[in-house]
Amino acid sequence: MFTLTLQEKKYIELIKKITEQGNIDNISRTVFYDDFYLRNKEIIWAYLASIVSRNAGWNMTDLESEVFRELIPQDYREILYLTYERANWLIFLDAFPQLCLYEISKNAGKPLFHLLKFFHVSKFMEEKWQEFWVHKDINRLCTALIINEQHVIQKPVIDDPFYSDKVFRSLPYVIEDKLHFSTVFFPTLKGKLYGYSVHGFTKVRNRIELGKRLAWLLFHPQYRQEIRKFASKVKHTGSRYDYERYVKKIKRKRTPTLRSTYPVIAHHRSNLSDWYSEKQQKKIEQYFLPPKVIRKVDLTDWYYKKQQQLELAAKIEHVLLQLLKRKADTR
Repeated sequence: MFTLTLQEKKYIELIKKITEQGNIDNISRTVFYDDFYLRNKEIIWAYLASIVSRNAGWNMTDLESEVFRELIPQDYREILYLTYERANWLIFLDAFPQLCLYEISKNAGKPLFHLLKFFHVSKFMEEKWQEFWVHKDINRLCTALIINEQHVIQKPVIDDPFYSDKVFRSLPYVIEDKLHFSTVFFPTLKGKLYGYSVHGFTKVRNRIELGKRLAWLLFHPQYRQEIRKFASKVKHTGSRYDYERYVKKIKRKRTPTLRSTYPVIAHHRSNLSDWYSEKQQKKIEQYFLPPKVIRKVDLTDWYYKKQQQLELAAKIEHVLLQLLKRKADTR
């Protein structure tokens, strides 16, 4: 045990206040991550988090698009939305105090990572921030944050009985996972869409591998400037029209904006236990290996075909429902 100084107490209260302000909804999280990155460009995970957060917003508003309203029942769409929202709220609650504490440490000229325990941040990340302060290994810290965030959501979301039964073992989710519909896109102003898909989303190692590939792609010299131009110019609304307006084959807005669709959700965090133990050290170290890079990253044509598949599926479902209704009416 140690006694906090008055200044340390002020830091803790300030960080809690800032984190609460940023964790209102998907829009605020996206903005806070990106603003932090622009102030601290050595923390590349913050930029990755902002782009992935954009994707989360697009996934949320997809659920209220014409196509998904036809394909997925309302009660299931509501559960899916809560799943996205819950996971992203938990990640921000855990990660943003780390970012704030780093920025305060940088400005103070001394490491203050011993304060991470007051935000229930894993011992794993306290160690990794201390390492970064000494060695300045930007990529290793980014990977550590990817590893941490995916473990943070594993028990309270992926393995939680409610989400596990209602979402991750349900037929619509299984179909979507098999059809490669779980994809993260990095859009550009030229209408190109770069990205990767994740298969077996429920397995933490698969999500970590996806995160590492996305980080590699985001900072690849061939793509980074075009992706950054989009992120800098286009305000995040949660609607896929943010980028679909630049895709030549898509002419109209098909998904709503997030804040016109969903209210602010009040969350609480009940499980404050640390996911990390020293017994996991060998296994965790393997996650720091470079990603197995897949060179096919241009998903523009694939995306267009996917939209056609979804629209066709919605039309077929609509016709089938009409036929069933007519049969019921004639009885």
